[in-house]
Amino acid sequence: MWFLTIISYIAICIQIIFITVAIASGLYYLAELVEEYSSVAKKCITWLNISVTLLYILLWLLEGFPLFMIICGVLAQMSHFAILKNFPYVTLLSPSFIVAVIFIVINHLLAFRHFADIYYSFSEVLAYFTLCLWLVPFSLFVSLSANDNVLPMTADKSDGDVVTNYFSKKGKKPGLLSFFNYAKESLLPVRTKKGF
Repeated sequence: MWFLTIISYIAICIQIIFITVAIASGLYYLAELVEEYSSVAKKCITWLNISVTLLYILLWLLEGFPLFMIICGVLAQMSHFAILKNFPYVTLLSPSFIVAVIFIVINHLLAFRHFADIYYSFSEVLAYFTLCLWLVPFSLFVSLSANDNVLPMTADKSDGDVVTNYFSKKGKKPGLLSFFNYAKESLLPVRTKKGF
């Protein structure tokens, strides 16, 4: 009996590794897409944001969710709209980003309290967390690397030249895609071509 238990633990570890690799490769692919098509990504995230805002309103009207929870959720979506104003350029220390992070924490606390008080099935709780709390922030997280390789369009009024402004501010910023590129270069073996 103990041998099958050991085999099941080994299988669970292997499954976790496979799931982690699948999620990492999916994130890498999404980061590449967002980097390549940043204007399309902005439109997609905007429509996701509108959809989640409508979901909050429908949850209040049809399901009777607490009004304070709905207001905080809608305010979180408004802060996501503020982040989308300068979309490929997301600054982690901007007020809109900090407010969005604060609302993420507040919304999670309110959701935990609500779902602890009233019984819902696991799939309903997971649906709320996935669609209302994680979808838009996760989309913004994946798109953080998009501003690394976007060409400049306008310069600040204090700086005169667009190209000089772009190259003076361009530095290697940490992002999701740069993290995955680093992991790919450091963890995966390098293929060498044989010269025949």
